[in-house]
Amino acid sequence: MIKQIDGIMYLNMLRAGAQRLNENRSTVNDLNVFPIPDGDTGDNMFMTVNAGATKAQKSEVIAQTADSAAHEMLLGARGNSGVILSRIFSGLAKGMDDAAVLDVEGFIAALRQGVTESYGAVSTPVEGTILTVYREGVEKVAQLHPQSFEELFDILLPELTEALERTPDQLDVLREAGVVDSGGAGFVYIAQGMQEALSGDSFEALTVSGGAQPSQVNLDAFTEDSVLEFGYCTEFLLRLQKSKIDVDAFDLDAFIAWLNSVGDSVVCFREGTIVKVHVHTKRPGDILNHCQQYGEFLTTKMENMTLQHNGSHGMQELKLKNRKPQKPYAIVTVAAGDGIKELFSSLGCDVVVDGGQSMNPSAEELVRAFEKTDAQTVYVFPNNSNIILTAEQAAELYDNADVRIIRSKTIGEGYSAISMFDPEIGDADAVTANLNEVIGGVVTGMVSRASRDVSGGAVEVVKDDFIGFVGDEIYVDEKSAEKAMLGLCDKLGAGNYDILLILAGSDADDKAASQMADTLSAKYKRSEVIMVNGGQPIYDYILILE
Repeated sequence: MIKQIDGIMYLNMLRAGAQRLNENRSTVNDLNVFPIPDGDTGDNMFMTVNAGATKAQKSEVIAQTADSAAHEMLLGARGNSGVILSRIFSGLAKGMDDAAVLDVEGFIAALRQGVTESYGAVSTPVEGTILTVYREGVEKVAQLHPQSFEELFDILLPELTEALERTPDQLDVLREAGVVDSGGAGFVYIAQGMQEALSGDSFEALTVSGGAQPSQVNLDAFTEDSVLEFGYCTEFLLRLQKSKIDVDAFDLDAFIAWLNSVGDSVVCFREGTIVKVHVHTKRPGDILNHCQQYGEFLTTKMENMTLQHNGSHGMQELKLKNRKPQKPYAIVTVAAGDGIKELFSSLGCDVVVDGGQSMNPSAEELVRAFEKTDAQTVYVFPNNSNIILTAEQAAELYDNADVRIIRSKTIGEGYSAISMFDPEIGDADAVTANLNEVIGGVVTGMVSRASRDVSGGAVEVVKDDFIGFVGDEIYVDEKSAEKAMLGLCDKLGAGNYDILLILAGSDADDKAASQMADTLSAKYKRSEVIMVNGGQPIYDYILILE
């Protein structure tokens, strides 16, 4: 029987959990409460846990491994489920304190800290989700006081499964769709993998194909005759050391001020006793030597930016020579589809992050977008309810600007708010309040192909038909996307609006879309009908009524 675990075992358990979820993430994705292909919970949770399992520091000290894994999950978290999962493991890490090894009682205490941390990450916790599944599993284990880790998981797994099966009784949307909570299901698979690791089998870090490939470095871009123009992109994780400083008294603000005095493009934040640093500098050695007085390096990366930017050397040089002071504000938005991205850029968005339904960006990707703006205040438009929590987490990580999350849940809300953006109406609070007021008056309709039958509601949905809907309410079911859009416009009283902006998706037929626009213009003579090739996936058409 296993009475205690160290950091090596804990990391092996994380890797096993990631592998088990990877094998079943399609199953988790398919637990979809709405009949369009937006089921990406399995992908989000896998990418989150795998970030920790793959990138975590390998240490025999369990607290160090857990802290490192939690930090990597924090940066890799995607979607609401991923953010909540990252907070569960952050709570686990915090509950371990400075333990070198952990016995069963200590692990249960850490599990309970995971409950506190995950519930605290959600402003309005909803029962019948991963939160409930995890909490009820932990409560059962705490009540029965197992004496070994094998016994702990023998109690935990059945209770997690039973809690998962009860989720449709707690959420009407699950019961109506005939599915259990996808986030809860994802956690059950992770726990199953962690249990399998107790058998003693070794699990390797899982490398996933299809990700971004590292760019080729052109060594000829910097020769013996070159002069260093751009400096080095320097990144490192610094573990603060008690043998060197008073860790509790470490002044992060003063540390960041020093970094800004010797470099630029600084991104720096602290998670526990780890400080993450990104800085552009011509003298990285000076920075590394200075920072070593506070602790020791866990990872370091240094890249000559001339090599990084050799493909556009002249333009980069021009930008650096004419660099302007930090601007007062910037806009970051999330969108998918070349046409929609161009539309947002034309409205003045500084950075358009690639993402949306079924393609949720990570917190780290959003932090990088904030950095690119080089602004004092950054207004962020997630444009998807499943990205809002990730955006809020990214805002907490980024200290170099006042980041304001505008809780836009649709492309229509983001478009309308950005088009009405007026930075002159007052301070950031007034601007934020005005933007949130704007999104409250926008109607965004969608047309997409139904991925399954739905009966018993106001509209009978047939698989492979096209449905028109707003939010969770389905208004029409038709055999073609264009008929669904015409019917949706009729149901929504589109003729009462001044503008009907229609974004055609990547699967829309150009000729049919043009004919549909003509039909709408003839029917709603007082309204201006605008058709834009949005190029977005999943939705054949997006309708924005203003």
